[in-house]
Amino acid sequence: MATQTLEFRDPAARTVAATAAAAPSPTSPDAELQDLHGEKMVLNMGPSHPSTHGVLRIIIELDGETITKAIPDLGYLHRGDEKIAENMTYTQFIPYTDRLDYLAPLANNVAYALAVEKLMGIDTQLPPRCQYIRVICCELARISAHLLGLGAFAMDVGALTVFLHTFTEREKIYNLCESLTGARFTTSYTRIGGLTRDLPPGWHGQCRKFLDEVELNIAESETLLTRNRIWVDRTRDVGVISKELAIDYGLTGPNLRGSGVAYDVRKATPYLVYKDLEFDVPVGSVGDCYDRYLVRMEEMRQSVRIIRQCLDRIPGGADNTSREPINVPDGKTVLPPKSKVLSSMEELIHQFMIVTQGVNAPPGEVYFGAENPKGELGFYINSRGGGTPHRLKIRAPSFVNLSILPALLPGHMMSDVVSILGSIDFVMGECDR
Repeated sequence: MATQTLEFRDPAARTVAATAAAAPSPTSPDAELQDLHGEKMVLNMGPSHPSTHGVLRIIIELDGETITKAIPDLGYLHRGDEKIAENMTYTQFIPYTDRLDYLAPLANNVAYALAVEKLMGIDTQLPPRCQYIRVICCELARISAHLLGLGAFAMDVGALTVFLHTFTEREKIYNLCESLTGARFTTSYTRIGGLTRDLPPGWHGQCRKFLDEVELNIAESETLLTRNRIWVDRTRDVGVISKELAIDYGLTGPNLRGSGVAYDVRKATPYLVYKDLEFDVPVGSVGDCYDRYLVRMEEMRQSVRIIRQCLDRIPGGADNTSREPINVPDGKTVLPPKSKVLSSMEELIHQFMIVTQGVNAPPGEVYFGAENPKGELGFYINSRGGGTPHRLKIRAPSFVNLSILPALLPGHMMSDVVSILGSIDFVMGECDR
């Protein structure tokens, strides 16, 4: 596996021990704080707080300004997505995946569609053009999510200028999404067995122009932050997660790689056309907030590298002059063209069945995990046949990543919580589901 150790680090010159406390007992958050004595103070951070990036509540026990206990209290945004999925067809659930990590809706769509396609046994039948377009969508989503994560992280620590820089580039990604999918925020672009539509005319050139511009923006952001004295003091040696602790708590994505574990789903178990693409897996050496920042900066550069390869190799070229298909050739899985629906009874029947009853998935159970910006987004589907899942479980990386807070926060100062939460980069819409 190609890995890349990040610069700006000298592990030999620094000895840092991870601050690990015992995991809390499975009782209510308030019950765990009944035994408080002495001068300790209990502080509620959230659920309405700008630095919690959503409705996250952390009950913090303080001894002076030092944290002695931290209990995350989740569920304020719970919408029952997994139960909703059991009451609608596989295709009808696609828009709900947009609302998980709503900073990367395109990537959520792809991960869910691949899980259903694995259940149906058509994941190996996807046309090459469809696979390349899906990879482009996933990497654009990764850049978009990291740009916002970086901008919000920097703003929390006090660097407002970086937030303005990153949002300028995200606006360009939204323009690309709008041109491709018809929507800027909730895209619902992927379909079971393919895509809703092909690349529009001129989109290829717009994407290349954006890639050139975002590379300059990433370099500017690094100039503002990487050797900035305030930024370094607020992030280096803060929130250290050791390799062992990261693995024990099931961390994935940049938070795991920031601790020096070179695990990336795109490399470990490649899907789509990732096995044919060249990219490095950046890893940290210490596992602190600074390492997690560096990992995400380099991941954006690697995403730019991946998208350029896809644009160069995509079958059919920019305008698909050779009419390469973007859907599996199965009329019982993918909606037939509207022109055929209006002229053929068989096509009309297929459309009616797909829309009203959904795709006919076989009985069985599958799990598929994709490398999303926040980590491994997984879908477990239990099917008893038909067009609706019997059970559906979402492995939300934000939920898993936040589980480490009770072990990570104790021993830090209250002011460090903002830096640590920003470096973990979570979305409560995905966490609570």
